[in-house]
Amino acid sequence: MSAYLDNAATTKPSPECTEAILSALQSNYGNPSSLHSMGLQAQLMVDAARARIAAALSVDAGTILFTSGATESNNMAIFGTAARYGKRARRVVTTTVEHASVRSAFDTLEAQGFEVIRIAPEASDAEFAEKFAAAVNENTCLASMMLVNNETGHILPVKAALTAAKKKNPKLITHCDAVQGFLKIPFSASDLQADLLTVSGHKIHAAKGIGALRYQKGVKLQPLLYGGEQEKGFRPGTESVPLIAGFGAAAEAMRKTLEPRRHHAQSLRTECIAQLLLLDGIRIHSPEHGSPFILSFSVQGLRSETLLHFLAEREIYVSSGSACSKGKQSGVLRQFGVPDALADSTIRVSFSAENTSDDIRMLTEAIAIAQKTLIHKR
Repeated sequence: MSAYLDNAATTKPSPECTEAILSALQSNYGNPSSLHSMGLQAQLMVDAARARIAAALSVDAGTILFTSGATESNNMAIFGTAARYGKRARRVVTTTVEHASVRSAFDTLEAQGFEVIRIAPEASDAEFAEKFAAAVNENTCLASMMLVNNETGHILPVKAALTAAKKKNPKLITHCDAVQGFLKIPFSASDLQADLLTVSGHKIHAAKGIGALRYQKGVKLQPLLYGGEQEKGFRPGTESVPLIAGFGAAAEAMRKTLEPRRHHAQSLRTECIAQLLLLDGIRIHSPEHGSPFILSFSVQGLRSETLLHFLAEREIYVSSGSACSKGKQSGVLRQFGVPDALADSTIRVSFSAENTSDDIRMLTEAIAIAQKTLIHKR
């Protein structure tokens, strides 16, 4: 018996996803750009998936661009905006707790001469949003804030921050990395005031290698790649019809079950916290009203790497933070007030609809054994 509790890193593809992928591979394998009937059938499959992603975001299907995943979408949004609008407006604003694909992109812009303002979280969402908006001026071309932090589950005040930022500078382009919020917490792209919004397939039970960027009509991006006219010329190259079809099918299935999945995850998260707090040396880092799908905590006296291996030997799969960091500390926990000593002992568990109370029991019992054996050995 195993317990997979690393769903913020990736999820198991759903039956709907795999069925759609198989159909595209076996039956609809034409090139969507081809003018014959096989090409048309493939294009119709892409169009149907685009409509499903758009419906999940409550936007027009014509504003969805398919990419290879969240990293490309975030890079397209940031570098595409900076190249198009940053010739005179040389300031960009972001936060100190973004995913590596956003953080590294802004580091690169800074090396290219942009003024990058990074806003740290505040004690209250209102203060955080106010400080973020205050950093925007008439010389700002882009402001970017993630929706749900991938390491702790904090839900950031995107709507308040981006709305206030837009009031200060109506020409401002706004971006939101919504990967960990998409089809996990209810929102619409327009309600967030995000001109550009990133989502990913493999976080919602689709396959790896597919994502999307939603853009507000009227926003002009400089392409990162050049070639054909696929994806309106923003993202040239033959579309991966199987991955796109699987993404659309997964999104449709997840959209229909958002509320029961959210309540199930909240129940598991609450149960997990209660069981963990029965043990000694546990420190919870995730906020009470954060994402129900993510729980970050420390087991004092045990390094994350040591505990990860101990749990994996028992087929219990968790992580120490963002999978993209490959085990290295990103510094995000420090920004949320977690001391370095505790950050080095932090575990992230993340839930899906497939998890049960048995998974929580396996996890907490194994941690109790680890505390008795590994800490005492030291």
